Amino acid sequence: MRIKIFIALSCIFLFMESGRSQTDLDAIMMNKNQFCNGLQYAHSSWKNYWEGELKRENLNLGTVTTQSVMYMANYGITDNLNIMVGAPYIWTKPSAGNMSGMNGIQDISAFVKWRAYQKKIGKGKLSLYAIGGISTPLSDYVIDFLPFSIGLGTTNLTARGMVDYLVGKINLTGSAAYIRRGNAELDRNSYFDTELRLTNEINMPDAAQYQLRAGYRGKYLIAEGLLTNWTTLGGFDITRNNMPFPSNKMNNTTVGAYVKYTIKQHTNLSILGSANFTVSGRNMGQANTYSAGAFYAFYFGKNHKK
Repeated sequence: MRIKIFIALSCIFLFMESGRSQTDLDAIMMNKNQFCNGLQYAHSSWKNYWEGELKRENLNLGTVTTQSVMYMANYGITDNLNIMVGAPYIWTKPSAGNMSGMNGIQDISAFVKWRAYQKKIGKGKLSLYAIGGISTPLSDYVIDFLPFSIGLGTTNLTARGMVDYLVGKINLTGSAAYIRRGNAELDRNSYFDTELRLTNEINMPDAAQYQLRAGYRGKYLIAEGLLTNWTTLGGFDITRNNMPFPSNKMNNTTVGAYVKYTIKQHTNLSILGSANFTVSGRNMGQANTYSAGAFYAFYFGKNHKK
C-alpha cells in the first residue's frame, strides 16, 4: 500500500512529465481507476540523411545516435476516458568530427484519449476515438544546433481522430492528427532561412501525422505492424552543405513493429518492444529506432475488474 501511495503521489507530481504505456496512437484503453506506469528506453541512429530530396552522408558527423529514457504513465478516469502523460531525458552524439552532442530533459506532454463510440458491426467491433494533447519544453535547451539539439523548443497542441476495427483478436487501426506548433526562440537576434530576419523568433510550420497499424490483440500478447507518416505543413529545405534549421520542412515515412506481452504469472507486469525503420524522408536522417520498456499496472480501490 505504501508503494501504491508513493507511485500515486509521484504520478501527481510528475503529471506533466510522465508518458504512456498505452499511447495516443493505439486503440488500447485502461479500465476505470487503473493506473499503469513504467520506463522505456529508445535508441535511434542514422548515417545517411536527406538534404532536401538529395540523399547523402556527412563524414564530419559519421553516425548520429540519439538515446532516451522516458517515465511513462496512464490512468483510466473511466473505461472510455484516459489521461496519458510523459517526458524523456535525451542525449545525442556523433561518431566522427569535432562537434559534441547534447543532453537534457526534453518536452513535457499530456494527452486525453476518449473512446467516443463503440458498436458491433458485422463480425467485428468498431470504435471511434478523439484524442487531444499538449507538449511544451521542460528545460531551456538549445534548439539552434541540429542535428544534435534534443528538441525544437515549441509548445504544441495535437488533435487526433482514430478508427479501430477488431474482429476476434485481429485489429486494424487508422489515425490522423494535426499538430499546431507555437513559435520558437533562438539565442541570437537575427537569422537567415529563406531571407534575413532581424528577430530571434522563428515562425514554426504546423505538421500532420498519419498512422496505420494492424495485427493481433490478445489477452496477454499484442503484436502489430506499423506504417507512419510525418509531414511538415510548410518550411524550407536545408541549403547545400549547411546545418539543419528548426523551421525546415521535415518529412518522413517509417515502417515498424510493436510487441507488448503481459506476464501470465504476474499480470500487473508487462514488457514491450518496438522497431521502426525510415523508408523515405526530406531534411531528416534515415534512422533505425529500437525501444524496450517495462510497466506495472494496478487499480485504486477494492472494486475493480480483473
